[in-house]
Amino acid sequence: MNVCVLGGGHGCYAAVVDLLEKGHRVTWWRRDTASAAQLRERGALRVKDFRGEREVPMGDGQGAVRIVERLDDGVRGASLIVIPLPSTTHEALAVQLAPLLADDQVVFLPPGTFGSYVFAKAMHESGNTARAAFAETGTLPYLARKHGDDRVVISAYATRLPTGVFPGAFSDWAFAVLEAAYPSVERIEDALSGALMNAGPVIHPPLIMMNAGPLEHFDAWDIHNEGTQPSIRRVTNALDAERMAVREAFGYGAPHFPLADHYAPDGDEWMYGRGAHGKLTDSGDWREDIDLKTHRYMLEDTRLGLSLLVSAGRWAGVATPLAEGLLNIASAVSERDLYGEGRTFEQLGIASLSRDALTTLLKRGIA
Repeated sequence: MNVCVLGGGHGCYAAVVDLLEKGHRVTWWRRDTASAAQLRERGALRVKDFRGEREVPMGDGQGAVRIVERLDDGVRGASLIVIPLPSTTHEALAVQLAPLLADDQVVFLPPGTFGSYVFAKAMHESGNTARAAFAETGTLPYLARKHGDDRVVISAYATRLPTGVFPGAFSDWAFAVLEAAYPSVERIEDALSGALMNAGPVIHPPLIMMNAGPLEHFDAWDIHNEGTQPSIRRVTNALDAERMAVREAFGYGAPHFPLADHYAPDGDEWMYGRGAHGKLTDSGDWREDIDLKTHRYMLEDTRLGLSLLVSAGRWAGVATPLAEGLLNIASAVSERDLYGEGRTFEQLGIASLSRDALTTLLKRGIA
């Protein structure tokens, strides 16, 4: 299958490796043309994962990842377009991609923060009437970190990816494409259900807010190791309970993939399978310098992710006091109005929809 990966982030590096090694024909476009050119010239990307270390070919040859300079060259002819980028990139990229999409293409946002609607809306506003589907899931398919422009370490691969499609009416054919690339995809109700599976807004805001002192004091701090203490786990569990209550208010059924399963040695398997948290902390790749004003945990998971959860709760009549409290604290820390800047139902233009109208939108798409 022809697959295009967009972006140059950690997950993008892991995606081109994973999809090529699964036997797909992979094209890679990234905005940073200088880094892309260097990697193309080097001819290989170094990879380390549970199978060991190896090099994955980059170039125009058979069995290599094809790196392109133009977005339209990457997208043309691709059945699946994978965008494993922070949701902070969505608005700008959606406008670029919108006029290029063609019939029967699937755009996959892992995870999406309801970016599926952002991309579909941009396509609609561009006047493109192609039959394209947009899908999103609850996490990146990989725990991965880049080490320079030509090396990536993949600590874990997702074993379960609860995924929803927008519009839901396209689910059957869209899932056939998605499952060919990601067999770990699990079908759920729709794209908003997928957005409300997003683990980032549950795990990261408590970790950065409750570790704010060490993050500002030390040169580097691992919020997933020393920073994940029982008191913080109790907060993430309570925040996750708010997320699950919002899901239930929308009529979405279990499994809700509670974050507690990520840490548990038994019970239901979470998205990364058993032992993933240990692999993450053992790698040392998440001991980093986190700027509380600029890091994606603040600008993506808190500003966009928590604001979406709070606005969804308000729309559904579900109180989310912990999510609102963390969002307010984060606004003070970052010195900006994170809800006002957020990806809310108000900002998306759907806050005034009735329940029936929202259900129709999720099922049928933008009329």
